Amino acid sequence: MNPFVARIIPLILSFFLGFALKQLKLLSKDDAPVLLRFVLAVCLPALMILSIYRVDLVPDMLLIPLCAMLVVFIIFGVSTLAGSRMKMPRATYGSFLVGTLIMNTAYSLPFYKAAFGDEGLARASLFDIGNTILIFTFSYYNAIKYGDKAQTDKIQWGKFLKLPPLYAMVAAFAIKSLDAQIPELGINFLELIGAPTGPVVMIALGLTFAPKLSHLGKACVAVFIRMGIGLLAGWLLALLFGLQGVTRNVVIVCAALPVGFNTLIFANLEDLDREFAATMVSISILIALFYIPLLIHWVG
Repeated sequence: MNPFVARIIPLILSFFLGFALKQLKLLSKDDAPVLLRFVLAVCLPALMILSIYRVDLVPDMLLIPLCAMLVVFIIFGVSTLAGSRMKMPRATYGSFLVGTLIMNTAYSLPFYKAAFGDEGLARASLFDIGNTILIFTFSYYNAIKYGDKAQTDKIQWGKFLKLPPLYAMVAAFAIKSLDAQIPELGINFLELIGAPTGPVVMIALGLTFAPKLSHLGKACVAVFIRMGIGLLAGWLLALLFGLQGVTRNVVIVCAALPVGFNTLIFANLEDLDREFAATMVSISILIALFYIPLLIHWVG
C-alpha cells in the first residue's frame, strides 16, 4: 500500500468512529467542543513546540500566516457579492458569510503530520495562526454584526490572546532563536501529550456531522466558495509569492479547507442560523474527508 494512503486511512476511520459513537449514543455532538478544546489547550501546543523545534526555519515560512489572512479577505469579497444576490434572511446570511471565512485548519494538521511529518505540521500550524487571528477578530466581528445577540461591535482581542497555541508558538520560536536544547524527558513528554491530536480531532468532527436538507443549495454555494474559490486564491498567492515545496502545498491546500467548526460556535453565541451553519460544516467535512488528502498528494 502507498505509504501516504496507509497514514491517511486511520484518520478517515477515526472520523467514522466518531460518527458511529454518536449513533450508538456513547458520545454526543455536545462532546465534540470538549474534545476540540482539549486538543486546542493541551495536544496542539505540545505538537507545535516539537514541530518548530525540529525543523529548519526558512524565510518563506513568514509568508504562510500572511497568505492565510489574504485568503480570508479574498473570500470575504466573493462571499459578500454572492450572498447579496441570494437574498437570504439576515441570520442565514451571517452564517453564510462567517462559514466561508473560517477555514478548518485543525482538520488539516493530522493530515500534514501524516504526509510530511514535523516539516508539514510546523508550516500548517503557521497557517493556522494566520487564520486564527482573523477568526477571533474579523470573522467574529461579522458574526456579531449579523447576529441577534450583539451587545458590542468591538473586536474580541481577549479571546485571541488567550489561545494556548499562540504561546506555544512563541515559546518554540524563542527556543529556536536561543539555540536551546529540550531535554529527552521533555521531548518524550511533548510527544506523549501531542500524540492524540489526529484521532481526537477526527472523532470530534465525526460527532458534529449532521447535514440538513434545508437551505441545501445555498449551503453548497457556501462550500464551493470556501473550498473551490479558496483553492484558487491559495494557488494564486503561491504563484504570486513564488512559494515552493511544502510551503506551497500548505498555502494551496489550507486555503481550500472545509468550513471551520467555529462557525457553529459563533452561530450559537450570536444567534445566527444554526441549522444552516451545521449543514455547511457537515457537507464540507464530508467532501474534505477525501478531497483534502488527495489534494495534498496532488499538489505534492
